[in-house]
Amino acid sequence: MPRTSAEIMAHADELAARFENDDFGATESIEVDGLVGLRKAVVELSDAQKNIELWIAQCRKQGKTWGAIGEVLGTSGEAARQKYGDPAERRPRKKSGVGR
Repeated sequence: MPRTSAEIMAHADELAARFENDDFGATESIEVDGLVGLRKAVVELSDAQKNIELWIAQCRKQGKTWGAIGEVLGTSGEAARQKYGDPAERRPRKKSGVGR
C-alpha cells in the first residue's frame, strides 16, 4: 500500500495506465439467480420510491410548486400532485363509461 505522496502518485499513474490500456485481465463470469436479482431490484425500487416521496414532501414544505416538482419527475404538475399530493388535495378521478 502506498504511503508517501510520491508512492501514491506512482500508484495512481500505474492505475491510470492500466485503465487506458484496458489491462485488467479476464474476469470470471458469475451466474446469478434471476429471482434473486429481481427481488433485489424490487427492494431498490421501493427504497427509491420512498426517497422520492420524502423529497417531494420536503419540496412542498419549502413552497415548491407542483409544476416544478412535475418537471423534475418528467411529468406535469397536475400528474405529480395527483400521485404524490396530500389525499385531501387530490381530485377524484372521473369514472369512465367504458366497459359498462
